[in-house]
Amino acid sequence: MSQDQLIKLACTKCSRVNYWSRKNRKLVERKIELKKYCKWCRAQTKHKEAKK
Repeated sequence: MSQDQLIKLACTKCSRVNYWSRKNRKLVERKIELKKYCKWCRAQTKHKEAKK
């Protein structure tokens, strides 16, 4: 069975959830942080993994 879990990616500036992604929780223990486009900030900002 796959260990992939759905995670939310929220903007660090406005803290809105803009993206959903998958992560293998057994292999990756740290919180994921990606640079993505936020349509509310209208800029590329860092998006961190948010709680469900």
